Amino acid sequence: MEDNRGSIYEIVILSGKGGTGKTSVSGALSVLFDDKVIADCDINAANLFLLLDLNINNIIDFKAGIKPSILHERCSDCHICIDVCNFNAISACNSVSERSRSVCIDYYLCEGCGVCEWFCPDDAIILTEPVCGHLYVADSRYGPMVYAELFPGEENTGKLVHEVKAKAREICEANNYPLILIDGPPGIACPVISSLSGATHACIVIEPTLSGISDLKRIAALCNHFKVRTSCIINKGDLSLRLTEEIISYLKENNVFFLGAVPFDEMVMNANERGAPFIELYPDCPASAAMQDIFNKLNDWLRIKQET
Repeated sequence: MEDNRGSIYEIVILSGKGGTGKTSVSGALSVLFDDKVIADCDINAANLFLLLDLNINNIIDFKAGIKPSILHERCSDCHICIDVCNFNAISACNSVSERSRSVCIDYYLCEGCGVCEWFCPDDAIILTEPVCGHLYVADSRYGPMVYAELFPGEENTGKLVHEVKAKAREICEANNYPLILIDGPPGIACPVISSLSGATHACIVIEPTLSGISDLKRIAALCNHFKVRTSCIINKGDLSLRLTEEIISYLKENNVFFLGAVPFDEMVMNANERGAPFIELYPDCPASAAMQDIFNKLNDWLRIKQET
């Protein structure tokens, strides 16, 4: 993977599943870091923008894949396309509203393979790149932000994550900013791999539970595979001190830098309900104090890693 040291630094915040506090941590780091672009790469459920008081400047169509369209004036009603479609996405049009058409396409069933266009003897089928979602470029109180949404049922999540990161990098270069702070998607699937591509550092947010330990091991293995430097934050670390200690031991044994634990704090939930980062609304609460220490440690550690 590309090493961004000496150019634009990319920090990706990851978690094994939704609800671990990843976005709350990302929101707090958005307040603490200066001169950065914020990117939300959880394109199936982007929600970091809810905390950052955005003013959207630009909405960009995201196009991906291919979909067939019927040129009905050319169609001879041979139905070859119906016969060759392995996904039953093309059928004869029988309803009153469809009598002007020869055949109809069910785009929820269509896989965009293009075989119908290949076999059509009348050149009555064309393949186009449809709009699958939107990419948003915005300003916030904490700096520029880029995020996206994918339309329901659409694919190419990895490509859309790449587009979000590319736009964030473009803004960074235009403003001479050194950092992209990325709220990554949960899990270890394609969007996570795309988020890690070119990243300099991954920060894993987990909770002290058995499933949290399992998630940590999977994500740490993925980051190690792509040779991305990795650290970890334990959220609600005081809920199980035994499991927290077990996690810290695992981190030491596997060369994952332990940044610290954030205690359970109702002020975090209150801040989320009010639509603002908890470290801004409640700077003196226990979670904010822990987050400030984590930020200082992360900043120092990244500086050391840049110099090595």
